Amino acid sequence: MVKNIAVIRGDGIGPEIVEQALHVLDRVAALYGHTFNYTDVDMGGCAIDKYGDPLPESELKKCIESDSVLLGAVGGNKWNDVPGHMRPEKGLLRLRAGMGVYSNNRPAKIWKQLADASPLKKEIVDKGIDFIIVRELIGGIYFGEHKTEGDVATDVLTYSEAEIERIGRIGFETAQKRNKKLCSVEKSNVLDSSRLWKKVMHRLADEYPDVELSDMLVDNCAMQIVKNPAQFDVIVTENMFGDILSDEASMITGSIGMIPSSSLGATTCGLYEPIHGSAPDIAGQDKANPIGTILSAAMMLRFSFDMRDEADAIENAVSAYLDAGYRTADIMSEGESLVGCRRCGELIVENLRKG
Repeated sequence: MVKNIAVIRGDGIGPEIVEQALHVLDRVAALYGHTFNYTDVDMGGCAIDKYGDPLPESELKKCIESDSVLLGAVGGNKWNDVPGHMRPEKGLLRLRAGMGVYSNNRPAKIWKQLADASPLKKEIVDKGIDFIIVRELIGGIYFGEHKTEGDVATDVLTYSEAEIERIGRIGFETAQKRNKKLCSVEKSNVLDSSRLWKKVMHRLADEYPDVELSDMLVDNCAMQIVKNPAQFDVIVTENMFGDILSDEASMITGSIGMIPSSSLGATTCGLYEPIHGSAPDIAGQDKANPIGTILSAAMMLRFSFDMRDEADAIENAVSAYLDAGYRTADIMSEGESLVGCRRCGELIVENLRKG
């Protein structure tokens, strides 16, 4: 099978972690007889430096015309002083909107080998952490009107019933494939947009009688994620709430460097990226953890290319790497098993086996 992948290396540690993910994909291609063609795309700070634009139309076109997109990370202190509409992160928002990927799925799963790395008490971790946050990605306050007039700044949060319904269906359908429990998170005691969210979710529930729907206010959800994460199966929520909650959820699993994500819309052309940032403080030092990016590549194979065995092979290779005791600096500060970004990728490639 031949697949064309747009590759956004980005800024900071982005090029380092993407490079290791590509090595893993190359090994998968060799084992299973596939061909992965890579097209480099400039986005973020590097695109500002090169084109004066965080995502030129020509680069967005490459992504839209690909079979899927693999992204490292964008941004950094170097571009903090550029105008707001030119910041590297604007390229990412433009990419999501341009690709029409409205559903961001972020798993929060603790690998048994990293149980001791979780900041939560052992008795909480032992109950299990394995849930998915389905985040609406191209609506809400991030895509509303932003303006500053004198000493007053305004950001507008808007959702339509149609936008809520389409992400709500993703939440229900994801729950159907798991343990059939869906928690809808909002702030309906304060926000009109959340009251509409709750109304639509309960209307949809009639179409999915096999899924148990519950409601939770976002502030309570933030507390429950650290108090009793085992209660969650699938969480569905709006853009900003999902951004914050998924970062919180990633930390209880031991390291934000381990968490992948997928963003999908109406087609199988998706955007796959680790949930962490560009970490410019360690860029170029071979200290980054590439596993979040490697697992994002596995999600690409599973959800966009229907290559389930290949995705399993990558996840099994990561598990074997962890079984051997190897760790990057985000998890381990010293010791013989401490490895850098490059060596981590090499070890995972060495553990790749055809299922």
